Formats: sequence, structure tokens, C-alpha cells
Amino acid sequence: MTLHLQNVGRCIGNQWIVRHLAFQIGNDECLALVGPSGCGKSTTLRLIAGLDPVSEGSIAIGGHDVTKLTPAERSIGMVFQSYALLPHLSVFENLELGLKIRNVQCKDRSIRIQRVLDLLQLSDRASHRPAQLSGGQRQRVALARALIRDPEVYLLDEPMSNLDAQLREGIRPELRRLVLEQQKPTIYVTHDQHEAMAMANKIAIINHGQILQLDTPINLYKNPNSLFVAQFLGRPQINCLKPSDNQIQAIRPEDLKFDDSGLPCRLLSREWLGNTQLLYLASSEGDLRMIMDPSFECPERLFVRWDPQKAFYFDRETGKRIP
Repeated sequence: MTLHLQNVGRCIGNQWIVRHLAFQIGNDECLALVGPSGCGKSTTLRLIAGLDPVSEGSIAIGGHDVTKLTPAERSIGMVFQSYALLPHLSVFENLELGLKIRNVQCKDRSIRIQRVLDLLQLSDRASHRPAQLSGGQRQRVALARALIRDPEVYLLDEPMSNLDAQLREGIRPELRRLVLEQQKPTIYVTHDQHEAMAMANKIAIINHGQILQLDTPINLYKNPNSLFVAQFLGRPQINCLKPSDNQIQAIRPEDLKFDDSGLPCRLLSREWLGNTQLLYLASSEGDLRMIMDPSFECPERLFVRWDPQKAFYFDRETGKRIP
């Protein structure tokens, strides 16, 4: 099973919301769409689901063109940011409703519901209503509703953004395991780069409705094709030195080193991050961020260097990577 977008775009009036979207993902892949607010991530999901019409291009699932099909005619399982659970129905009834609409027999409904409740460890919550569940449990019910349909493609629209950081960290590996075990093409929309790198085996960086780069998480980090991608992926953010000869040199915080013959810097502040500390430095090349061991006592004045081979160079005007 594959999901294939070929030159897909969405235009409202004379404004393109997304354009030239082209990618293919297989049944063992999860593609994360990452980018700033309003870049077109959720619009892309809506086009695939059939909730919005396609203005150009085509969408195929399993080799079949679904561009003109209604949402009900596409085999899509969606998980929303807001859970979208009916508050007056129990967990069992929320899961059962979609099966009833599709005229699944009563006996088959019970078997399928029980199977997915067992899978997501929700069997003891079957009679509970959404208000009686924790945020993590409600998110699992929303995922169960997508799984129970046994679709050909999964679309997850910021499914963990309503959860606190600790709960997200606990649910993330479980969600990744469940998604990948289904062996279906999956698209995961998030604004959180850490979540994208943890959940997906491919990431597409989107800005202004177009994919700037699509690759594995490690290749995106090590080989960004533009300044936007380099700055967007990686926390702490990459250091950009003052432009020189119409070029911008950028260096990752972990690649800065102390050297008495290096660039003079002044310590501005520091943040402890558990097993590391982040130093904020002022220099003639601009403010810099540097990763160090947490026990290191940084002086007020210091010198830093970096290996030019580890630096990235970008065109000042276009932002594109200079080989």
C-alpha cells in the first residue's frame, strides 16, 4: 500500500495555500509534516482526506486515484488534535458509532471493539465517558477510533498537542509502536520538531505551502539544503554568523569548542538542561549558543573556535545551501 501525491495544490481565489506537493510513502513509513503555523500542514491532510478540493495535481492510494472521491469513499483513518469524542457516549459507544454507520453487524462490532480496546489497554474504561478519562486515555480512544476502521492510510493532526510535556513523552513511544505496527502509510502533522524526529522515519519541512526538503531526520539535520531548514531543525538553534561575501556561515552549538586563539566572547547567560548546559555568548560575529558539560564553570571572558568543515554556508539572498 502506498500514498502518492503528485504536484498537488490548493488555491482559494488567486492565492495558493499549498502547491507542488509531491511525495510517496509506503506501508512501513511515517512521514512527519513540520513547519511554522499557517505553512500548509493541516491543509495537506485535508486534501488527502478529501475534506478540501484539490486545485491541481492528483492523489493516489494503493495505486487508485482518489482525487475526486468524497471523504467517505476514501479509506482514511484520522486522529484529531481535539480528540472529537462525543461526551454523552461511553468509550465503547464512541467506537461503535462509526461501525454502525458503516452497517457492520453487531457481533462483528463487539469483536473489533474489544480487540482494539485490548490493544490500547482501555478494556477497563469501555463504560466510561470522555469526561471520566485522563488526557492520555482520551487520546488513546481517538487513536482507537481510527484503528478500528482498519483504513489504508492514517492521518494524525497534532494528536498530542493538548497533552502536557511529561504525558507526551510517555505516550510517544507507545503511539509510534502502534502506528508502525499497522503497516499502513502514515502522515503525522506536528509543530514540535522533537516529536517529529521521534515519531517519523521521514520528515518534510514545509514553508509557504511548499516542501523545502524531505529526508530522514538525521540527513535533514546533517545536510540542510537551506538556511530555513537549518534554523528550523535543531534545538538549541544553529548559530548564524555575520554575513560575509554574500554568504552566511552557520555552525551547530555542539560544534563550538574552547580555544585560546579563537574568537573572543563574553558570557551573557546560561541554562542547565540536565546532562548539558547551554551557554549564551556575545561576540563580534553576533550572539552564539554553545553546548557544554553541566559541571563546567564558564568564565566571563573566553575564546571559541569551530572546524570550518563542520560549518554550513548559505547564500545571503536566496538562503540556499552553498556546496
